Amino acid sequence: MAAQKGKDLLLKLDADGNGNFVSVAGLRSKRLAFNSQTVDVTDSESAGRWRELLGGAGVQRAALSGAGIFKDAPSDAAVRERFFAGAVSRWQVAIPSFGVVEGPFQVSSLEYSGAHDAELTFEIALESAGALSFTVMP
Repeated sequence: MAAQKGKDLLLKLDADGNGNFVSVAGLRSKRLAFNSQTVDVTDSESAGRWRELLGGAGVQRAALSGAGIFKDAPSDAAVRERFFAGAVSRWQVAIPSFGVVEGPFQVSSLEYSGAHDAELTFEIALESAGALSFTVMP
């Protein structure tokens, strides 16, 4: 796979709950991480005392974070309202030449900052709140 432009990773929100995803922010930096806990089933009879793991038993999660500027006032409001309500909403992350991750996320952190001679910026963190789907991009 050839190098990809980081700016092409998009964050979208299903703002109306009807599957109509819209871009909510101009993220300048983004990170999507997948994690899976392991379940250790090692016992005194494990071969050579090597650790054994139980496949498919751990908790999986995804964490998304980014920093940038909001696209417009309604986008800022949509994200801010979800944070203060503790709402779980459907989000979509498009990863160029890879695929689209979609599912429920909760905004776990929202930070605003700005300098007197620059634009207002924000940092956001989202945590998965249920099963995610992955669709391969052609």
